[in-house]
Amino acid sequence: MLAATRFTLLFVLFASLALAQETKKDVKHTTTKMEAFASKTGTITKFVDFKMPSLKLFLSEVAETRVRKVIVGNELKYFYLIEKQSKNASTTAAIEYYDLLEVIKDLAVLKSESASDRASKPDYLENKFVTPDGFQLGYYVSEGEGKWYMKFNQFGTDNTVFINDVQTIEISLMAAKNKIEEMTHRQ
Repeated sequence: MLAATRFTLLFVLFASLALAQETKKDVKHTTTKMEAFASKTGTITKFVDFKMPSLKLFLSEVAETRVRKVIVGNELKYFYLIEKQSKNASTTAAIEYYDLLEVIKDLAVLKSESASDRASKPDYLENKFVTPDGFQLGYYVSEGEGKWYMKFNQFGTDNTVFINDVQTIEISLMAAKNKIEEMTHRQ
């Protein structure tokens, strides 16, 4: 009887481990544009960061921002990085320059829709834009109240930040765009 109980416990344990391994395999990490660009082999890769003003978040939290110039061989790309520190780690969004332009354009559309979405008083509504790398910018409305948010990537935990007002993110995105354009004109 004792042997049968041990066998059953071992079977359940191994089955649980096998399922856990299978679940981990199901979650696929897609390579971001910055990771793909910066991981080219056989060339020299240089990262140059330029600090930007911190991004003020909900509940007095802060995200650090910077523009990153990545040079791989003779190629050059710019990214806007937003990094939030948490208790256990940090989460970073890396938005490629052309995606940044699209985010800015779509933010204007989201802003124009937010007031009417709040006025419709839905039980719940979410409106967002997602870049090819999984960065999300949008808002949700619940019980007539709206809140803007950014989700840095599709994977992990603690990767969503909330913003008090849309102007805060708008100013930050435009500052990054202007910095990148200033840098490209100096070359």
